[in-house]
Order: sequence, then C-alpha cells, then structure tokens
Amino acid sequence: MSLLTTYEKEIMSAQSNNHEPSGGVLALMLGAIGVVYGDVGTSPLYTMKEIFNGPHAVAATPDNVLGILSLIFWSLILVISIKYVLFVMRANNRGEGGIMALMALALRHRNQQRQRNIIIALGLFGTALFYGDGIITPAISVLSAVEGLQVAAPALQPYVLPITIIVLIVLFMFQSKGTEKVGLLFGPIMMVWFGVLALLGGLSVSQNPGVLEALNPIYGLHFFLGHGWHAFIALGAVVLALTGAEALYADMGHFGKRPIQLAWFSMILPALALNYFGQGALILRDPTAILNPFYLLAPSWAMYPMIGLATCATVIASQAVISGAFSITSQAMQMDYIPRMQRVHTSTEAIGQIYVPTMNRTLLVLVICTVLGFGSSGNLAAAYGLAVTGTMMITTLLTLIVALDSWQWRPSTAYSLVAVLLVIDGAFLGANLLKIPQGGWFPLVVGGLLFLLMSTWRRGREVLTYHLQKASMSLTGFISRLNAHPPLARVPGTAVYMSARNLSMPHALQVNYAHNQVLHERIVLLTIATEDVPAISDGERINLDALEHGFYRVTARHGFMETPNVPKIIKLCRALGLDIDSASASFFIGRETLIPSDKPDLNPLQEKIFLVMFRNASSPIQFFKVPPERVVELGVQFEV
Repeated sequence: MSLLTTYEKEIMSAQSNNHEPSGGVLALMLGAIGVVYGDVGTSPLYTMKEIFNGPHAVAATPDNVLGILSLIFWSLILVISIKYVLFVMRANNRGEGGIMALMALALRHRNQQRQRNIIIALGLFGTALFYGDGIITPAISVLSAVEGLQVAAPALQPYVLPITIIVLIVLFMFQSKGTEKVGLLFGPIMMVWFGVLALLGGLSVSQNPGVLEALNPIYGLHFFLGHGWHAFIALGAVVLALTGAEALYADMGHFGKRPIQLAWFSMILPALALNYFGQGALILRDPTAILNPFYLLAPSWAMYPMIGLATCATVIASQAVISGAFSITSQAMQMDYIPRMQRVHTSTEAIGQIYVPTMNRTLLVLVICTVLGFGSSGNLAAAYGLAVTGTMMITTLLTLIVALDSWQWRPSTAYSLVAVLLVIDGAFLGANLLKIPQGGWFPLVVGGLLFLLMSTWRRGREVLTYHLQKASMSLTGFISRLNAHPPLARVPGTAVYMSARNLSMPHALQVNYAHNQVLHERIVLLTIATEDVPAISDGERINLDALEHGFYRVTARHGFMETPNVPKIIKLCRALGLDIDSASASFFIGRETLIPSDKPDLNPLQEKIFLVMFRNASSPIQFFKVPPERVVELGVQFEV
C-alpha cells in the first residue's frame, strides 16, 4: 500500500477550518498581503500593455477599452472572488490548501481504479504546471518592473537583464528566513503598493469617470459580439490579470483562509479594479499610452520612485509562488511523489511555513535560465498564460469531485456552478493554446518533464514496495520461530528498526538475524505514518503494542506538514511505559541498492530516471533526524 493510499483512506474531517495559523487576524492579513497577493497584485504592470500591444493587439478605441476593462473586472469577480476565494478555498484540509491536498481529497470516495488513475493524472499534471508557474512568475514579474527603466531612460535598456538577475538572486537567498519574516517585511511594502495602485487609478478615473460604465458586463459581451475570433484571442492576455490565483490557494496554510478572504475583499480587489480602470481612462485620453499604461499613470517626477516600488512589489509577487512551491513540495514528499528532501520549518506556530533548500536552489537556476532565454516580459507573457489556465481548469475539475463527495452538494448545484467555471476556464485555456508557438510550449515542456518525474517516482516506489513485501517475512511467523529456535544470544540494550507501514517485518531485522543469529533484549519496530491532517498533537501521536520476546511495535503518527523526529518519538514512548535511551539505543535502517534487471518492472526510460532519483534522495537518517552516531545501516540489493 502506498503512502498516498494511507493519506487518502484516513481522512477524518476534511475541510475543517479550525486549524488555521494562530495570531491576530490583522497580523495574518498583513502577512497575506505581503506574500499571498504579491503575484496578482503586480499584474497591472503588464496586463493592459500586453492586451494593446503585440502580434494580436487590440485597437485602442473607446469601445474596445471599455470592453477589455469589463472582461478584466468580471474575470476578477468570477475567477478569483467566486471560484478561488469563496469556492475552492472551501476544499482545505485542516487549513492546508494546494492541488496535491485537493487531489487527495478528490480521491477520498473514489474506489474504482480507472477513476483514481484519472484523478491522480490530473493532480500530477496540475502540480507540474504549478511548478512551471513558479518558474515563470518571478521571471516575468521582476522583468516587467525593471523594464520601467526603459520608459524613464531608454539608454538603460542593456542593464535590464543584469539588474533582474541580481534582484532574483537576492530574493531566493532571503527564503531561508521563513515566510513569517518575509511576510512581515513585505506586508507594509505591499500595503504601500496597493495604496499607490488605488491612488493613481482613482486620480485617473476622476478625470474620466465615464470609464466606470465598464462595470456593466454588457460591454464585455458587446466586445465579443463585435470582434468574434479576435476577442477570443484577446482572452490570452486578459488572463494575465488572474495570475497568482492558484498560489493564493496553495499558500492558504501559511496564513489561513479567513485573513486571505478578508484581505481580498477589503483591499486587494478594490485597488486592482481602480488601477485597471485608471489605466483604461488614461488610454481613452491618450491612446499612445498603450506603450506602458501602468508607468504612464504616474507623473514624470514619480517615475523612478515607481520603478523602485514596482521592483520591490514584483520581488514580493514572486514570493507567493515560491512559498506555494515549498508547500506543494512538502506534501508531494509525504505523499511519495518525489524523493525526500531536507525540509526546514521556519515557524513554531504555523506548521505550514516551511523552507525547502533544494527546491529553492533549483527554482533559482531555472528562473535565471528563463530570464536569459526569453529576454523580456512580453516574450514571457505567452508562456505565462498557459501554465496558469491549465492549472485553473484542473483545480475546477478536482473541486467538483470534492463538492459532490465530501460536501454532499446537490449534483444540480455543483454541476451548474462548475459548468460556468469550466466555460470560463476553457475559454482562457483555449485562447492560450493559440500562443504555443510564441512561448506557450515552455510550460508544457516543463509540466511534461515534471509529470514524467513524479509519475516515474510513484511507479518506481510501487515496484520497490512490491519487492520488499515479497522478500519480507511475517512478524508473527518470525516470533513463532523464536519459540522453537531461540537465538544464540540476546544482546543487552535496545534496537530500534525503522519499519515501513505496509511491511509486517523490517527487512533490516531479517538481514541482521540471518547473518548474526542474535537479537537485542528489546526490539522496537518503529513505523512512521502520515495522516491527512497538517499536524497531530503529541498526546495522539504514539500507538504502542507490546509483543512477545521483548518486541514492541510503535506507530508514530504525523501530519503531512510535519517532519518526523525519531528522538522526540522515543521520548514520547516513555509516557506509555516504554523507556528508551536514544543515546544508547541502536537504530537499524535498511539501505536498498537498486540495480537494473534483465526483466525490468519499469520501461528503460523509467528505470534510468528512477535509479537516478533514488540514488539522490535525502538519507532517511537526515530526514527522520535519527542520531547518526547510533545508526547501523544494513544493505540489500533489489533488481527493478
């Protein structure tokens, strides 16, 4: 049985909202503004510019401007406000969000293998696209801000890429400080940012209040009726206003659902709407402003301060997807879709605030390569939309399953709402598919490669588990044999054997006894089980069974956002009557060495990929915090 199956089967109370981070709502709102909304909050930098420029530019006529503004406003309402903030964020697992948790919730009541395979495939590809978004977002956000230098002084254009790369390096170096500190630092800056967005937009709207007529959705409808195919293509740029919606959901565990919702409706949505309408009003007054309507909203004396503020804001925008990538990576590790990596909890109160060094370094390298490869935010815009819309559609489909199975919604209600959302998602996705030759291929390639890696790791782990089960002995049978054939000697002390949940007896114990014919006086079979909840209290963590011949089976339950700590588990056993001194106990860990087989269980490509991933996975000694000086590793070879 895979770890994911356990994760799904034991969901006790999905969508409970009582496990959100502690702290005042205002403080959490400030942190959410500083981290969660950075991405969608910087979309005004490039959205209107991309719509009215480029190969499929919309002509800057009054009717077109009002139609585009109507599409942007109602997209923010329907996709972010209704779909994500009110609908999708209900699908949280004790406060945790993200497409991996959503996939597990969708699998909860689905027992048919075909249905499960489809859900898993959707979840994995959505996760892969989210990682693609995590690569593109920092690149396009910081590039679009630094490109403001070209507006202020065209001679500075050669310095755009070097400055962008320096800013990105500083951002990724700061990740080890933790989301809480990042949020407290970035929150006030983003408060200023959204205030400036609203101020500049409001001043422009006051000069041309007629632009507010675009609040009427009829203008968006008229735009479609009047432009047909060209209007459909324009959706590929309109979707840029929605970037960051998926990161909003993935970051839910960092700050909680309620602070994120309050921040959106009280500050973020009004500021974004005012700024977009302000840019539209500027274009109506001066059609040449389409070259960069965001920066041209500001007076000339404020140009350089705006570039500085925008650069800070776009750095912060990248934080949303980076934090989301850490959360998704943590869940994927626990659900056994990627190899183990070092994971650092950066908060003692909010279990969802984590830092994954390997993922941080990998993202930095890929983001820099993306910046150098595409060279400008305009070139990246085509790649950006496809990653966003693909993940959005998958999220809608998985949330429908959760609504039907877990929330017990009436099918008519669930299907009606989701049908509307799928029409919107499908329109945005279809418009972005047309941009594959211009750069839309990039997230598809990234997503395809990551999907291959995750699905290969899952399949490889299933094969390895099968071989371990096949080679393992029944614990009951082993103890019965000890009655008939006692060991040559019982060594003083305690031996702790790490045991997989789906194996009756650790392979390391079999190997040790077969070679030495001796056993320790006390043998503890330690199994670490991952449950569906983010965290479990210490009082509920340990389950202890005393067996014959000094054997004890200990099951330590952990939440999917917790990192197991073996010495801490050993201490918790004392309350149940099993007193173990971790400083003197011996910890036995099996180390499997995989070799290619003449009759492989995996195809040749999967075999090569899995062997590389397996050899580079983090050591269980490091991952489970086992005292390295007390570890005995026993190796065994398996063919795959």
